[in-house]
Amino acid sequence: MTMSTVSTGGPTLPQVRRLVTDTPGPRSRALAERRSAAVAAAVGSVMPVYAAAAGGGVVVDVDGNSFIDLGSGIAVTSVGNSAPMVTEAVAEQVQQFTHTCFMVTPYDGYVAVAEMLNMITPGRHEKRSVLFNSGAEAVENAVKIARSATRRSAVAVFDHAYHGRTSLTMAMTAKSMPYKHGFGPFAPEVYRAPLSYPYRDGGLDGPAAAARAIDQLERQVGAENLAAVVIEPIQGEGGFVVPAPGFLPALASWARHHGIVFVADEVQTGFARTGAMFAVEHEDVVPDLIVTAKGIAGGLPLAAVTGRADLMDAPHTGGLGGTYGGNPVACAAALATVATIEQDGLVARATAIGDRLLAGLRTIQAADPRIGDLRGRGAMIAAEIVRSGSTEPDPDTTKALAAASHRAGLIVLTCGSYGNVLRFLPPLTIGDALLAEALDVLADVFAATR
Repeated sequence: MTMSTVSTGGPTLPQVRRLVTDTPGPRSRALAERRSAAVAAAVGSVMPVYAAAAGGGVVVDVDGNSFIDLGSGIAVTSVGNSAPMVTEAVAEQVQQFTHTCFMVTPYDGYVAVAEMLNMITPGRHEKRSVLFNSGAEAVENAVKIARSATRRSAVAVFDHAYHGRTSLTMAMTAKSMPYKHGFGPFAPEVYRAPLSYPYRDGGLDGPAAAARAIDQLERQVGAENLAAVVIEPIQGEGGFVVPAPGFLPALASWARHHGIVFVADEVQTGFARTGAMFAVEHEDVVPDLIVTAKGIAGGLPLAAVTGRADLMDAPHTGGLGGTYGGNPVACAAALATVATIEQDGLVARATAIGDRLLAGLRTIQAADPRIGDLRGRGAMIAAEIVRSGSTEPDPDTTKALAAASHRAGLIVLTCGSYGNVLRFLPPLTIGDALLAEALDVLADVFAATR
């Protein structure tokens, strides 16, 4: 195998899968013991190993094991961990100041990020942006903005949706365990509509699926009561469900006709992940508001709501904000992240990664009927696992495949309302050789677990 290295802002990391101990190794086991005495048990982790370094397409644990990264910290480190331009921008900003609070003494970085978002998000209309810390916080503020602008209260979301873990966004999230179970009661005036789910829709096309959702919302809520329709253009935790073509445009057109704010939750899909800067661009949809986070700042916590100026300016002065929202260090990272995406051609790279992943997974699928569906866009690809000869979800096999992948040196994630989807979110900086090796390992894992 040819081995390359990647700059991480510090030492170069060999781009190689390497297992030198059992996983978890002794140092990870020791950290797990410390964790059990210090960290709340309610916080879970996918992998049993503890990270020491990461860059390019690998994560190295404290025992020296090197894992191929097919998760990117859940679509966060799209430009690679500790990307050089990001680390340089962060180091420079840290030397200047780490915090003043934009609501006290504002600073250039926040304004520059807002200008950048207003420019690169879909649509050439006049826009404004406001910055927050997390995707859930940004989603919640998008709803606040929509309610303030429309003077309506109802919010429409969709089956299989995930929007966060705050009080309001838990109500907006579809799946009970682990996100909602035991944490109610939930915020009112949140209504759920059926999504377009091509694999499970019996051939229903996008416009027909949109008509089904619209009919339900009009009957059960009333368009005149809806402040916002909030949707992930490609669902994240819900299973990487890609709505059938025409679903999103039909929904957006209906919302526009009735004065309903159309909100695209691009927390997981944004910033080149799907082979477009934003996933709505695949169908030329221009949302009224777009919510971003995760891939926005190369691993630092930052989120945003960007949208039509008349909507964004509707809340009263002081109605939006937060102590850490638009932290200057995170803003510096965001500007460097977008510059990296543009300089390194990562939108096109995401498409190339997706093509390679799908081709490799289709080869595996041809020999394994447990892969019921392959879907996604760009470097956001999923395999839905079912019982052979059926469409019945098989979460147990999915869990076993993920665990076997972890033992073999791959970081893979699961998702889906039924817990039966393997999802692949490699950094857009992953090399072709490493990606090919990951597919070879996956093929071995599937063969070994039949």
